[in-house]
Amino acid sequence: MSTTLGSLRRLVLAPSLEEVAFRARGFPGASSEHAARLEAVPQSVVCGFEWGIDSRDGWEVERRLGFVNPALRGFAHEGAVMAFTIRDVVGRGTRVRDLLTGSGADHLFVAYIGIGFAMARLPRGLWRKVVPDLSGSPYHPVVSWLAVDGYGFDLAYFHTRTWVDEQRVPAPYPWQGRADYFPRAVDQGIGRALWFIHGARCAEVAAAVRRFAPARRADLWSGVGLAATFAGGGTPAELAALTGAAGEHRAELALGAVFAAKARIHAGFVPEHSTIAVDAFTGGTPQAAVELVDATAGGLDESGPVPPYETWRSRIRAHFSGARRGTPT
Repeated sequence: MSTTLGSLRRLVLAPSLEEVAFRARGFPGASSEHAARLEAVPQSVVCGFEWGIDSRDGWEVERRLGFVNPALRGFAHEGAVMAFTIRDVVGRGTRVRDLLTGSGADHLFVAYIGIGFAMARLPRGLWRKVVPDLSGSPYHPVVSWLAVDGYGFDLAYFHTRTWVDEQRVPAPYPWQGRADYFPRAVDQGIGRALWFIHGARCAEVAAAVRRFAPARRADLWSGVGLAATFAGGGTPAELAALTGAAGEHRAELALGAVFAAKARIHAGFVPEHSTIAVDAFTGGTPQAAVELVDATAGGLDESGPVPPYETWRSRIRAHFSGARRGTPT
């Protein structure tokens, strides 16, 4: 059941389904043959947000999320978590924690992205409150960097001229005490957004990455790999060509793919397009990707100069860099 206050919040904060469509945003990928399929992703986020911002209790939201097509259910969770984060931070409550320790636990990875969407609508002074205590999860707080990734995606998707065309670099923020890594995690989200902005047209996505400064391209490519694998789009031949276009950053493309496979398997549903992309980018299966993610997750040093999240990523990256050189992995 919705509330009057919730309806007002929805009217103020939620874009319409049309507003997130590629043509309405002026994206070059609006005419892509993959556009309709990809537009269902942000539209699912909007639906989840509307349910989360307008509801009286979490049970109703969870029921609604359960009716969403499994291929899109994670994206609807992103929207619901975005709404719950805003409500928890601005008001009071434990909505996000309750969802992610309950029925939404399987969607933990993408849920962090929803927190990042909320960050894009909250002042930085409130960011310290956005991540709930999920200490019972083996992935918390290491993968909470995906919230910064989500923040970067939101910036690029809704403010494309500034963050993609003009390539603005975000001001550092001490996320997990590592302010210097913050812009890199934002770039990972911008890379994901490029996949949508260009409608999964692989040649155009590759050209868009190359327009950024060389130092930013590795993180952008990992974002592209994650988006292509999790959201879909692109034929097997096109995805194979994208691997070639990534050149020296093929390992980053594979890195994004294996994290996407981990998120899909964790949620209990792996669509065909994810299997195809994992094969194109890594030469393996989603299950093999997950085994690699899990095998490289141990012994992460939380006190070192590098965030444990990036240490984890670097181990996966090294696996694929070694495989390209023909060394044992």
